Amino acid sequence: MDWEDIARRMASMARDLLAQDSVEATLERITDSAVEIVEGCDAAGILVLHDNRTRTLAPTDAGVVLSDELQGRLGEGPCFEAAHGGSEGGVFRIEDLTACHDRWPAFTTEARELGIGSMMGFLLYTEQDELGALNLYAKRPAAFTADSETVGWLLASHAAVALSSARHADQLHQALDTRHTIGEAMGIVMERHRLSEDDAFTALRRLSQERNVKLRDIARHVCETGGTDA
Repeated sequence: MDWEDIARRMASMARDLLAQDSVEATLERITDSAVEIVEGCDAAGILVLHDNRTRTLAPTDAGVVLSDELQGRLGEGPCFEAAHGGSEGGVFRIEDLTACHDRWPAFTTEARELGIGSMMGFLLYTEQDELGALNLYAKRPAAFTADSETVGWLLASHAAVALSSARHADQLHQALDTRHTIGEAMGIVMERHRLSEDDAFTALRRLSQERNVKLRDIARHVCETGGTDA
């Protein structure tokens, strides 16, 4: 393996990841990079576990979605375990899925039918009750080597930082949008009911509590309809 070339491609990928303008674009660049850079990788995706339910993000192949759905349905499998942080260091590598595996017998039996020969996975993040893992797939057995695992781990480390940055930026953008919407709604309520700024905000918050609806959703309704009627 040409480590100098890997270093150059990894540096280029890191710059590309930080240049993406959304969480979705960052996720897609992560999985595309895995297929481009990691030797033996035919497909990649990010498995997210939330309240023990699985979601597949930025899959490069339909088989990735099928594999994640299978693990979610069975409640077992390497990606499922990696996302839970159960693998050593949040990393796993299965050299040959065509062989029998006592650890995930139900999954490996059905995974072979999906045409999966070998797999690797890396824990990306843990946040409250949500976990995410980058998972790599190969059609043939023994496609991933120790070097592949090292490159995958490096990629996942860069990806985790970029994804965290993108998620925080997205949260900040949403917070700014929410603040703008609430401000606009307060202006409407102030004008219609001749209230002060503080009283307008109190009125919106009271509606939020009475209707058990988030304040930003109440504000959006006021902006869209021009009033506070349900």
